[in-house]
Amino acid sequence: MSAMQIAGRQLEVNKQGHLAYFDDWEPSVATALAEEEGLSLTECHWAVINFLREYYATHEMPPSPKVIIKTVGAHVSPHTPCSRKHLEGLFPNGGCKQACRLAGLPRYYCHSC
Repeated sequence: MSAMQIAGRQLEVNKQGHLAYFDDWEPSVATALAEEEGLSLTECHWAVINFLREYYATHEMPPSPKVIIKTVGAHVSPHTPCSRKHLEGLFPNGGCKQACRLAGLPRYYCHSC
């Protein structure tokens, strides 16, 4: 583990840049991580990020992409049926894995994406 300055805070991250501690996350951390990756977070991004955090807090594992699409699909793609491509379009640097990173989920749980 190493420490990294994110959103004005010194936070521990692993080699892949995932937060070491789920409870260190806050919205400003997600925004800062997204900006580093050239991503501007929209309402659709936040719907996915918030869902990931709520699901992980309840189940201690991330949801599968199918569960994400089923639950927040209307936010991601309001006019057409949502697909994995829509999710990957929101998070172009890794799809679900990038979403997990921005949501502050530990890396070892995000391999299911």
